[in-house]
Amino acid sequence: MILPLPADTGAVAATFRAQDAFIALPGFLNADAVAPMIAEANALRARINRNFVPGIKKGGSVSWFDVMAEAPAIRDFYRSDALLAWLRAVTGEALVTCPDSDPHACALYYYTEAGDHIGWHYDTSFYRGKRFTVLLGLVQRSRSELVARLHYRTAGEKASEVRLSTEPGLLVAFDGDRCWHKVTPSGDGDDRVVLSMEYVTDRRMGALPRLVSNVKDAVAYFGIRGLLRGRR
Repeated sequence: MILPLPADTGAVAATFRAQDAFIALPGFLNADAVAPMIAEANALRARINRNFVPGIKKGGSVSWFDVMAEAPAIRDFYRSDALLAWLRAVTGEALVTCPDSDPHACALYYYTEAGDHIGWHYDTSFYRGKRFTVLLGLVQRSRSELVARLHYRTAGEKASEVRLSTEPGLLVAFDGDRCWHKVTPSGDGDDRVVLSMEYVTDRRMGALPRLVSNVKDAVAYFGIRGLLRGRR
């Protein structure tokens, strides 16, 4: 896949560092580049697993297992050598894709019912290394927003808040263990779809973290059937 990446990677990297390992780039992909991924996300709506964890989240999810099997444009975008090289340059980290056994590696999240949301959280890594989250807006016919607090736990820095409508083609990248963030509730008739991609500095994961990760994925995201699809 040939990506129209930003020309001035150095400036993006400087902003990423200044914003506490966070960057948001509207129009990262143009309409032609993002259109095939929107079509695939819409086709995968039949695979959505709805979930509700009181006080934590409500929404729909489609795992990497279904994306890998049925969404070649999204799959190739996640694995793109050009994107990975650009992310390494921006973050200053030797990032790699997650193992194909990880349902969160590259997943779709759907906010299609009133009250769909995710509360304040970090994207805590269960891997031995760092985890970076990359979001790509696909569908945004919704009042729902991504809200991030930068420098939330940086000593000597005043925290600031960023609110983003994740329009098609917008790319957001951040260090999952540094960015305190949430998704505000959707309303009646809203439709919001976001592609979430995970990159790590170390693919290894211990047995206990793997167990905890699997339980979390089954309960809060993809369901037991969704996880079992990855073992076929």
